[in-house]
Parts: sequence; C-alpha cells; structure tokens
Amino acid sequence: MDAIEKELDKLTNGGANLSKSIKDIDKCLEILMNARTTIEQDPTTTVPTLQALESQLKSGFQLANDNLKGLHGGITKYGKALDKKFKHSTNENAFGALANRQPLINRAIQMHLLREGNFEIADMFAKEAGLVEDVPSVLDIEFRELFSIQESLRRKELKPAIEWAEKRRDQLESRATNLEFELHRLQYMILLFQGTPDDVPNALAYAKAQFGPFQKKYLAEISQLAGCVVWREKLAISPYAALIQDESSWQSTIDLFTTEFCALLRLSAESPLYVATTAGAIALPTFNKMATIMKAKKTEWTSQNELPVEVPLPDKFKYHSIFVCPVSKEQTTDSNPPMMIPCGHVLAKDTVQKLARGTGSRYKCPYCPADSLPKDAREIYL
Repeated sequence: MDAIEKELDKLTNGGANLSKSIKDIDKCLEILMNARTTIEQDPTTTVPTLQALESQLKSGFQLANDNLKGLHGGITKYGKALDKKFKHSTNENAFGALANRQPLINRAIQMHLLREGNFEIADMFAKEAGLVEDVPSVLDIEFRELFSIQESLRRKELKPAIEWAEKRRDQLESRATNLEFELHRLQYMILLFQGTPDDVPNALAYAKAQFGPFQKKYLAEISQLAGCVVWREKLAISPYAALIQDESSWQSTIDLFTTEFCALLRLSAESPLYVATTAGAIALPTFNKMATIMKAKKTEWTSQNELPVEVPLPDKFKYHSIFVCPVSKEQTTDSNPPMMIPCGHVLAKDTVQKLARGTGSRYKCPYCPADSLPKDAREIYL
C-alpha cells in the first residue's frame, strides 16, 4: 500500500480520537456548569469538594489532549507524505510556475466562496490575498441576489424568482428554457392545492393572468393544469398525480434556476473549484497506481493533451461528447479531430492520413467496400 494511503487511513481512524476529545470536553463543560449551579445554591461549598472538582477537570482535559496528540501527529505525517510524494517539478513546460498560477487559484477560491453564499469570508479572503479588484464587484452583487433567491425557494417562496425571470424574459426565451413557466406552474399549484376551497377562483385567475404568454409553447401542459382542478380533493389518485409537488421537484426548480442564473452571467452552474477538486480526488488513486506501475517498469508517459488511462467520472462531470477512433482506438483531439468519409463512417484524421499513406491517394474504408480520397473527408463536431 502506498505511504499516502497508509497515512490517510491513520488520519481517518484519527477522526474517532477527535470525536472522543469532543466528548471529553463536553463532559468537562458539564462538570463546570454543575459546579457553578452548586456554588450558587450553596456559597459555603467546602474546599475538598472544589479539589475533587479540580481533579475531575484535570483528568478530562488530559484525556482530550491525549486523543488530540494522535490526531495532530497523523495530520503532520500525512502532510509530509504528500510533500514527499508530490515534489514540485522545476520543468516549466510540465507544471508551470506555481507563483504564476497562484492568482488564478485564489480567484477560483474567491468565486467558490461567493457561489456558496459565504460573502464575508470571500471579502476577507480577497483582502488577504490581494484580490480586491480581481473579481468584478458586479459578480459579488449578482451572487448575493442568487443566494437570496435560492433561500426564498427553499422556503417555497416563489415571488422573488418569478420577478427575476419576468425581467429577463427575452434572455431566457433566447435560451429556450422553461424556467419562467415552471415557476408560474408551481405558484398556480400552491394556490390551488394548499389553500382553502375558496382559493380556487384565485388560482384560476392567476392562471388566466400568467399563462397567456406561454399558450403557444406549453398548451398541453396548461390544459393539464386546468383539468386537474376537478380532481382537487383526490389529485393523488387522478390522471394528474404527476403534478403533485414534493421536495425533489422543488430541488429541481432550485437547480434549474441556478443553472439559468449562472448561464446569463456566462458562468457554469457548478463551481469550477468544486468540479476540479472532486474530479481530481476521483482520478488521483488511478494516476497514483499508474505512476507506481510505470516506476516499476521504468517507463514514462510522454504524450501531451491526453490522459494515459481512462478515468470514469460521474455523468454530471461530462460536459462534451468524445469520440474514439474505431481503428486506432485513440481519443480524438483538436489536432486530430473526427472526420466523416463519403461513405458515412467516422475515423480520426490521423487514421485517414495513415490509410492514404500520407500521399493523398485513394484508400478503402475499413468498414465497407467504398473508397475515397482524403480531401473528401469532412471534419465533424460532436
């Protein structure tokens, strides 16, 4: 087992020591609170009683310190193992100068803090890292608005989100999103099913006032919403049961709103720092194992812009399509894009050139009898 993995296992086990220390501190605090109550009730408390109290506290704090020593030692050893394993390279082409990248890293941290709603921490970090002017102030304002609306949606208050969407209707329509309609649909369902029977006319009036601009695109959905009125008391067993709102549908609305809000700012819905850190944590064991094997075989990976091994990532971390040439078994890149030949089959550009032997002469498709010239191949975009 790798030294890092060993130290990480020790550090994980040290988490139990931390829990024990917290419990010991809690016991000490409980003893002090009880002693305070006793002294308030009887100011003539004897010295032996206080000495016994002091002994209990010393014992409790000693146990807490002993547990923390093991945890502190584990953290120190883990840090040393990391430093030993991942030594900074002096090769500028391979890793680049850390000093040149530090401002970008600091900016990513600040943006992540803003996305998470930790605005005071983000401001303090920006000042200490010298990034006061690095992130535009308008982004700070926008993320504060995003966080405020997200909190409103978690409380199931739709008005702030609806007002935001109505002001940006043209921009949202250009993205072909259903965000505004989805928000109005939720508000209609709340008025219809969470109020009293007397609120039904209010729900219908809301639908009449708000669903007009969406009739052309969402006529079928609006018809369903209108039809479910007659099933108001028995919606769960009606043909419209899918319209019932639950926590997952609210979370989907929050996620949709966040995606569209960030898209109008030309930003990704997920924090780049979170994505990079999570993907790196998933890929690190694979790369570490590969490095161990390569070291044992005394080989090196020299190709650029291509991973030496495939690293499976969750679907939410896949942002674009990939194509692997069926002949060379290599993943296409910007310099080696996928090419469609006249017969309809798709190969990598390097494969087409190799089949034509680099002379531009006719070659036969590896998958059908058709033949063609390299100049007839067309680059495709997936």
